[in-house]
Amino acid sequence: MIKRIRMPHKTEPLKKAAKTSSKEAFDALNPDQKQALELLQSGENIFLTGGAGCGKSYVIRQFVSDLGPKQMPILASTGAAAVLVGGRTFHSFFGLGIMEGGAEATFQRGLKDKRLAKRLREVEGIILDEVSMISGESLRVAEALAQNARESKLPWGGMRVIAVGDFAQLPPVTRSGPRDWAFSNEVWQKSGFLNFVLTHNERVQDDRYLDVLNKIRVGIVDAEVREYLDEHQFEHDEEDPATRLFPRRDQSLTYNLKRLSEIDSEEVTIDSIYFGTEKFQETLIKQGPVPPQLKLKVGAEVMFIQNDPNKRWVNGTRGQVVMIEDDKITVEKKHGRDVTVEKQQFSYLDADGNVVASVIQFPLTLAYATTIHKSQGATLDELWCDLSNLWEPGQAYVAMSRLRYGRGLKVLRWNERSIRVDPHVKNFYQQL
Repeated sequence: MIKRIRMPHKTEPLKKAAKTSSKEAFDALNPDQKQALELLQSGENIFLTGGAGCGKSYVIRQFVSDLGPKQMPILASTGAAAVLVGGRTFHSFFGLGIMEGGAEATFQRGLKDKRLAKRLREVEGIILDEVSMISGESLRVAEALAQNARESKLPWGGMRVIAVGDFAQLPPVTRSGPRDWAFSNEVWQKSGFLNFVLTHNERVQDDRYLDVLNKIRVGIVDAEVREYLDEHQFEHDEEDPATRLFPRRDQSLTYNLKRLSEIDSEEVTIDSIYFGTEKFQETLIKQGPVPPQLKLKVGAEVMFIQNDPNKRWVNGTRGQVVMIEDDKITVEKKHGRDVTVEKQQFSYLDADGNVVASVIQFPLTLAYATTIHKSQGATLDELWCDLSNLWEPGQAYVAMSRLRYGRGLKVLRWNERSIRVDPHVKNFYQQL
């Protein structure tokens, strides 16, 4: 049963962490990241990129920490990502919807939207997070609407744009024809981005594995890559607790529920509690980072789905449930201490940055399996994956780049055809 209640007058996070000083945060950056932050503070249009685990999101968090939420809003490519970063979606902010009727019809609808025009005039700029998943056509319509609203022929009507992401990871959804990469559209060149590539990998602590990952990122399958993948190919061990990465959501859900059913303890169902406008509650139910119901048992393997402000865990930290109470869950972290987890509030913002719906739930999910797409941003110690039949460029790289050390990689099968990069992406990065 889905629990819904009306939105209170003001929505606040359930618990606030002690704020880290700007100096402490800056000192925690590596030299690469410090240079990137200084460039972000220059006022120019920036494209911040780099492989998985190089700290793109971390640098952006430091940059926006001193900005007002409506001064430089973060726009995510999907609803689930928007909820996790406390931002809005790119399509809702620019009034694009699902681009019904095509680009011209979408543009004409936007011209009549007075709230959109007001919103575009008021912001200093925008941050496009996971820009690889935003199509070039969407980018073109958004830029034209910004010019119109701000009554300026300057790129984006003079609005500042910071694009963040890695085109070697997940691509935009393209209904037919070649992939519509944002960098292929004339708007990308017109935006005049200053490029900054973060090169130091903060996640991977294994030089040999990092060399293999860097090759897979650009689609290279040479003798070193073949040898490495062959070394890490194993028969599936059902008893191994490592997370399984699947390309499809139904595969992940089925495997999680199967493993949960094998635990000999009472199953507890925890209903998510939804607030706000019914229309946006429905969006949260479909796209939110937590399910309408969280099913757990004492003894279940779980994974945290967000970074803890108090730094007790990060997105991807695994553990085992040792106690379930009404208002808290105790989790024994793998290779770590017990932590008490309270429910968190995940909020959905409308195009104007107002909280219109929220869901309250524990920031946990079953850890036996997840999708490659949902694993993006997570850090894992071990994983099982099938690299024999992937179809999207970047899928193999996203899956393998979750790990700190190559010793945690367990491949069921692999095929060279699954390790692919779009040639346009490869060429784009060679020219940066």
